[in-house]
Amino acid sequence: MKYKDINFDENALILFDGECMFCNKTIQFILNNDKKERFLFAALQSEIGQYVREWHFGDKPVPDSIILVDKQGVHLKSTAVLRIFKHCESTSFLSHSTGWMPTSIRNLFYDTFAKKRYAIFGKSDTCMLPAPDVRKRFFM
Repeated sequence: MKYKDINFDENALILFDGECMFCNKTIQFILNNDKKERFLFAALQSEIGQYVREWHFGDKPVPDSIILVDKQGVHLKSTAVLRIFKHCESTSFLSHSTGWMPTSIRNLFYDTFAKKRYAIFGKSDTCMLPAPDVRKRFFM
């Protein structure tokens, strides 16, 4: 599957840091809670990750952030996280409980955590290899 083949009326694409151990665990959590299989995944470091970043941002600097592309557009940082959790069965309460908070404050928390994620959770030299039953949802 190629980026242009994604049906954004039914699916959304999550770009994540494939080297971040916390990010990899979060993707596993999303897989376990995305019963409708709405989400597709690609590492920011992958070919499609680079393509999507160039397609949507051109030469503008792109924050080192989770990126969600859905039918409403491109979402970064805490907004991406809230939109993802809204569609996960066991986490939809998070989007309701923190959605009222101004984006600038949510992103302050996001950025603070993002700066420390490697120190706390570690970094992998390679991207995770998805299990065979979910591999079809990943762009490699």
